[in-house]
Order: sequence, then structure tokens, then C-alpha cells
Amino acid sequence: MLSRKHLSRRRARLWAALALALPLLLAPGAAGASASSAPSSAGGWNDADCVPAAAHPRPVVLVHGTGANGTVNWLGLAPYLADRGWCVYSFDYGMLPGVPLFGGLGPMEESAGQLAAFVDEVLAETGAREVDLVGHSQGGVLPRYYLKHHPGAADKVNALVGIAPNTNGTTLAGLTGLLEVFPGLEDAIAAGAPALAQQVAGSEFMTELNADGYTVPGVTYTVIATRYDEIVTPYRSQFIDEPGVRNVLLQDLCPIDLSEHAAIGLLSRVAFHETANALDPAGAEPTDCGDLLG
Repeated sequence: MLSRKHLSRRRARLWAALALALPLLLAPGAAGASASSAPSSAGGWNDADCVPAAAHPRPVVLVHGTGANGTVNWLGLAPYLADRGWCVYSFDYGMLPGVPLFGGLGPMEESAGQLAAFVDEVLAETGAREVDLVGHSQGGVLPRYYLKHHPGAADKVNALVGIAPNTNGTTLAGLTGLLEVFPGLEDAIAAGAPALAQQVAGSEFMTELNADGYTVPGVTYTVIATRYDEIVTPYRSQFIDEPGVRNVLLQDLCPIDLSEHAAIGLLSRVAFHETANALDPAGAEPTDCGDLLG
């Protein structure tokens, strides 16, 4: 039988998980986003006729965050990359029965399988040998599970760019203790939206994912974080301290960019420019506050 102290900590982790989805659930336009497994072509991405350019031969697969979907999460970054010559694709994962619009809620193990299938689909459609993955929040962690647990995945992926990824889970700035005010939420959250509980610091999922290292050979990793992240806290827990990983703090590039957890993936042109640099290191240009208007 679990002790009262153990139950308290477990409930606290689940309360933190519930809050992970709030910024994107409340994002403007979320209610009108596509609920299909693969959003239709819009804004220059998910174009079935796109041919990878010589300068950008690898298609880019965008992996949305918790409570978002393959449309709303990428209304800024997807057209930004498409306008610069990349073939860009997004999809919906982790949808729960009877819950349209909001993805990233189902078990992350199953969502990784959906990512694997979509990567294979993009490779077959474009004829490319590899893709690059860009993910926001949960979307920056889910690909790591895919790379570590799906045989051959690392041979299909050149680079992973995580934007505000919950690399080590989150403590939600210490607010987990508030769950004591809401006894009984534990079972509802864990049963209703498994991915929420899996993303909390100390969860079994995060512990297992990181137990034998964060990266796999052959894949280039970049992490882009903001010091104003209010969801994945502490913000430095997003960084990966392993050889070859590039960790970028948004405010080191532009001190006046005040983007928080949602805005860094939805709106920040500074983060967008640095993402493009990570996808094309040979053609990279310095990122600074001038990119706010770029």
C-alpha cells in the first residue's frame, strides 16, 4: 500500500502535468484547427507535390506540443520554413477518442508509433533518405523516444531541433503542491490523458527515457529554450549536456525577445531563424534581434 507521502508526491506530479497543456489549449485559433491525422496543405506546407530543393534536400517534419495539433502549433514556423525552400510536413498525434482538435494527450509510446509511421510516409512521398525533425514542448521529447525505441529510426533522421522541450520533465515552478487542494484528480488525469502525467519530472516515462543517455549516434541535436518559460521549469532543465548538442538560450541571441513557452514555438522569429540555422548549418547566418522583423 502506498504511503500518504508517496501519494502526495504522485498527485503533485499529475497536477503539474495538467498545466502543461494550458498555453496551447488557450492559444488563439485553436478551436478552428484541423482534427485530421494529417492536416491539409495550408500556408505552403503539407504539399504533396513539394520537391526537396538541392539546398534543402531533407523534408522537415514538425511535431506539435501537448494540447495542440499539426495546424495551430505551426501557423508561424511552417510557412517560415516553406518560404525559405524547405518541404515541410506536420501531422496530428496523441488524439483521444471524442476529443477532436487537441492532440498530444495519448500515451507517448503510442504517439511515437504514429510519428514513426508519418516519417516513413514522408520519406516514401518525397523520395528523400532522411528527414529533419522539429518539435515544440512534448514534440521535442517524443522524437527522442522514437529514435531510441524504434529500430532503424536513427538512420532516417538527420537532425532534431527541440523548441522548449521538456527534456527532463517539469516541476511547473514548484506549483505541484497545489494538487492537495484537489484530491481525486489523480485517477482522472492519468486515465484521461496519459501523456500529461508522463511529462512530469520524476515520472516513470521520463526516468526510463533518460536513463541511458539523451542522444543517439548519427543524429544532430539542438535545443532552443527561453528563460521566460513558465511551463517547462526550471528552463535550464531543457538543455542536454552531452557532446555535440547545441544548447541555445533565446535571450542570448536577443535579450528583448520575451517569448514564453507558447510564444517561442508559435511566434518568435528569433527562434524560427535559429531553427533554420540548425537545419542548414552550412548556410547559417547570425541570429539577433534584427530577426524579430525578419
